Amino acid sequence: MGKTFKDRFNELQAERERTWSSEQLARNAGQRRLLAERHDPAKLPQVGDEIPPFTLIDAEGRELTRDALIAQGPAVLAFFRFGGCPACNIALPYYDETLRPELEARGIPLVAVSAQIPVDRALIARHDLAFPVASDPGYALARSLGITFFPEDQPEVAPGQDWIGATLGTLSYEIDQPAVLVLGPDGKILFLDVSPDWLDRTESETILAALAETVPISSPRRATA
Repeated sequence: MGKTFKDRFNELQAERERTWSSEQLARNAGQRRLLAERHDPAKLPQVGDEIPPFTLIDAEGRELTRDALIAQGPAVLAFFRFGGCPACNIALPYYDETLRPELEARGIPLVAVSAQIPVDRALIARHDLAFPVASDPGYALARSLGITFFPEDQPEVAPGQDWIGATLGTLSYEIDQPAVLVLGPDGKILFLDVSPDWLDRTESETILAALAETVPISSPRRATA
């Protein structure tokens, strides 16, 4: 049996504890703890709420619209922070291994989404991801879901300095929290799970369980994305 999601995140944390300073560790843990403490699922859109039409942009610059994604049934969107995020480089290949094949058997599209624009092609190549990765221009979809946040630490940026806003291509400190959204063919939420602690993300089994009664494995359909 392969490594679980938690095994992989535990290995990342163990490596950081070996190589990071105590200050770095405390700052990282403090931000994750604060986000978890502030997280209130009741303030998020709920199952049954309709998500207005949106447009994502894939790595080839093509539009992925809400209506195209759900034209033949449900769609799964996995939000991540950015292409260089170490935890995201664990999460996306994990979903590729454990979630995508099951979704494909049901004909359900899976798309990874972040605010980073353009899409970080190196992320796709690094893991040979077999599902689309897309940008959410202007944080439009993520903001409508209420899943973005600003880090507590937002130092002044000197000209030419590397910082998260330059990495994202948004020139902002605003970042998506990891989340999984399952949209039904009517544009309504079937499932939404947000992970304020980015080292504790939605398990593939949880996502598949949410879909179990919606698209049975014995009734495959052709995906549109």
